[in-house]
Amino acid sequence: MSSERLQNQLNQDKELFIPFITAGDPTSEVTIDLALALQEAGASILELGIPYSDPLADGPTIQAASKRALSNGMSLTDALQLVPKMRDRGLTIPVIIFTYVNPLLQYGMKRFTEEAAAFGVDGILVPDLPYEESDQLSQYCENENLSLISLVAPTSKERIKKIASRAQGFLYCVSSLGVTGARTDLDPRIETFLQTVREASRVPIAVGFGISTREQVQTIQGLADGVVVGSALVEQIEKQGESLKNPAEKELALQRIKSFVKALISE
Repeated sequence: MSSERLQNQLNQDKELFIPFITAGDPTSEVTIDLALALQEAGASILELGIPYSDPLADGPTIQAASKRALSNGMSLTDALQLVPKMRDRGLTIPVIIFTYVNPLLQYGMKRFTEEAAAFGVDGILVPDLPYEESDQLSQYCENENLSLISLVAPTSKERIKKIASRAQGFLYCVSSLGVTGARTDLDPRIETFLQTVREASRVPIAVGFGISTREQVQTIQGLADGVVVGSALVEQIEKQGESLKNPAEKELALQRIKSFVKALISE
């Protein structure tokens, strides 16, 4: 089951742009500013990463962002509480929380889904939760009208079919095996992989992991319904980090990030 806000967005937007940012990088307040700037730049859905000390699916760029956010004191609770603040400031697009199993278990899955829904979150993505072990979280999400976003990688056709058959919201297709991180080339097998997913999926498909150039975005837009950009954007946020924290320079830094995004997704 999808949240109404997410379902409406998926119905309306046929070229989904889904940016990823890390909660608390460079600060909590700037995370809210970034969310609004990304919405203005054309984001369809925001993926909000919860900083974690052992992020298995993340490459060095997002690991470094997590480290910065954790050193600022960002926690799972604090990250969730950013969402209603974003909503109060005018964020209308769906928000997907990207987190790992361990913090969820420590927090309590039921409590997490209840609070996430109450705070205006629309879905959850847990990269290290195997499909075979997702039943309980899936049930909690269903109870709260949250989408549990499934990840599907280039594995066997049978496994792709299984995951796709239960996908909610949209299906997150991993462009290549390994961790996240900007890459110069897309995996040459991606077209065949996405064709297999497309045949099996009842929901829109979005592609992430390593998408970092306008050419790659355009290639993906020709093959899928959406594109997720993480490391390339987090890298820009890191470059603008000091300016984003400086009230006198913040607006200009946000403008630079918007320009970067618009250049990535413009026709």
